[in-house]
Amino acid sequence: MNKVVVTGIGAITPLGPDFSSLMTAVFNAHSGVRALDTSWIHQLHSPLAAPILFPVEDHFTKLRRLMLDRVAQLGLIAVKEAIQQSGLNTLADEGLHGGVFWGTGMGGAHTLEQAYMDSFSHPESRPRPTTIVMFMTNSTTGQIGIEHKIKGPSTTYSSACSSSAVAIGEAFEAIRSGKINYAIAGGSEALLTLGVMKAWESLQTLARPDATRPETSCRPFAKDRSGFILGEGAASLILESEEHAKQRGATILCEIVGYGNTTDASHITQPDAGGQARAMRLALEQAQMTYQDVDYINAHGTGTQVGDLSETRAIHEVFNDYAKQVPVSATKALHGHLMGATGAVEMAIAIGSLMNKTIPGTAHLFNPDPECDLDYVSEGARTLAKLDVVMSNSFGFGGNNAVLVAKRYSK
Repeated sequence: MNKVVVTGIGAITPLGPDFSSLMTAVFNAHSGVRALDTSWIHQLHSPLAAPILFPVEDHFTKLRRLMLDRVAQLGLIAVKEAIQQSGLNTLADEGLHGGVFWGTGMGGAHTLEQAYMDSFSHPESRPRPTTIVMFMTNSTTGQIGIEHKIKGPSTTYSSACSSSAVAIGEAFEAIRSGKINYAIAGGSEALLTLGVMKAWESLQTLARPDATRPETSCRPFAKDRSGFILGEGAASLILESEEHAKQRGATILCEIVGYGNTTDASHITQPDAGGQARAMRLALEQAQMTYQDVDYINAHGTGTQVGDLSETRAIHEVFNDYAKQVPVSATKALHGHLMGATGAVEMAIAIGSLMNKTIPGTAHLFNPDPECDLDYVSEGARTLAKLDVVMSNSFGFGGNNAVLVAKRYSK
């Protein structure tokens, strides 16, 4: 089996236009949550979201934008940064030995919603000819392949909040088994539309706004937690076999060593601690590690009552007496819940923590829940004397659980 390494990371999130700004923000507990400034915000009970405010469109020509939903634009920006950092030249092998593994929960939501709005408001109108290819779930995957001339396998994963973690895990498996030499892996999501936000609001999973400090409304693991804040963004990793990375003289950032994927098979929305625990165990088994080897867990930590308690119980089940010793933090309080992109963004944060030997805190944990009794790093960023192995948890509606484990690279 091949060793699988990471040579590039790219991100675009509500916390900044690149990976560096993302890490700076989470280390300093800067929040990207704010009131949306849109014409339809009055139709929602809460105006809060975690939007990307810098001009995404400036990265593309007007002609190129005609084929790209916002979700694809975000994905292409993140991939471009990751490719540049890795120095990967896909033309060297004509792209035949690489693949694209991408995750998204809903694909081109902006395009789809606009098509419906136009059709229902003006029955005689016809959607734009590019509507289908812009909103189809695999549109971003296809556009990445076209942009970077990747001619190997391209696969789109859609398992709600675990989508991009699954994409990274499956890319890891493909390289590990020798099917391909390198992969672009990650995910993107752009769901800040009226229809999508009203649907989440109806499900009663969105956080109640704090009247005095709205940016703190999402509070993972707190007693007064009430849900998450929807965000948008993308993150991408460049994965390679160790041999391929060494041959081209790439700088290796870390090694991916474990991936666990399970299904709860119990409820479409309610998480199951047993299923989550199985995914963590599988990832550790593949990594040939014990729970005591893990130095930090980046939690799924959505800020919902049921979800945070379930994850806490799952960590207790896997880590036993070590559960209260391993630091655990959730960053969704700052960048929002990015749905299909969240696994990739949080894996990027976990790797960034490994690279900096510092972990982000769990923001806004003012009122701890006695039932959520782990070390959630509530004081803010913490530098660790030993930070060699990180775990990232991603759990999605439908009961899918994806867990990734990375370690510091050593030759």
